[in-house]
Amino acid sequence: MAKFPIGIMADWLRLPFAESIAKSHELGAQGVQLYAVEGDMAPENQTPATIAEKRRILSDNGIEISALCGDLGGHGFAIAADNPFKIERSKRIVDLALELGGNVVTTHIGVVPHDADCDRYKIMQEACNELAEYAHQNGAWFAIETGPEPADRLRTFLDGLGCKGVGVNLDPANLVMVTDDDPVAAVHTLAPYIVHTHAKDGVMLKKTDPQVIYDFFAEGGIGDLRLEEYFLETPLGQGKVDFDAYLKALNEIGYTGYLTIEREVGADPTADIKLAVEFLKARM
Repeated sequence: MAKFPIGIMADWLRLPFAESIAKSHELGAQGVQLYAVEGDMAPENQTPATIAEKRRILSDNGIEISALCGDLGGHGFAIAADNPFKIERSKRIVDLALELGGNVVTTHIGVVPHDADCDRYKIMQEACNELAEYAHQNGAWFAIETGPEPADRLRTFLDGLGCKGVGVNLDPANLVMVTDDDPVAAVHTLAPYIVHTHAKDGVMLKKTDPQVIYDFFAEGGIGDLRLEEYFLETPLGQGKVDFDAYLKALNEIGYTGYLTIEREVGADPTADIKLAVEFLKARM
């Protein structure tokens, strides 16, 4: 079994930048994924001095950027009128990733429709083509996170793009919790595109159309939907992701990138992340 590098989504440590990087090192990670859409990490808030300082802090702690998260919310790239702004902002996040020594930007693009001939499908492909081409020209990857649709539909969407530079951020828990898809099979289905992965776990409590779930997030929780009735994110190893089989599948396809721990909920995410690092190391 390959020893994959371990990353942490450092924002969930709920610490300032320097402290979160130091804590990630202390917890045994080699890399971090950081949100880069607002506040201290937003591209428009960077100067050569702030970027140099962040690079120094990363280097001093032996930590590299596994990826930046460029999720701009809403319906991803499904609404044509929103896309000029979102595409340009996403390009600036790609630039920032490269300036910090990384080369992967992850995001949700919206729910890929069943119908490849519908307008929304074409709108999403046009946006992804432009972003993927920009990433490719600059030696980076624009990585689509799994979850809103089954892996085979995402594979068809990706195969239909006309450029390089597009990848997948495979999140096994999203597939389990929302899509009711098999993460192990998804690894093989999406193998040529996987450039980053999340180590996250969870269970589905009630099945529904994933579009309903992602619309809820996109529209700021409008309506009386209670997400806790549909799925539950759990600490690593306590959900329905078969991590032994999942890691074996990643090894079989020759993946050598990061397993980045994401723990979005819970009373003590830092403690859960510490356990997750130990959980993963015990299986490699």
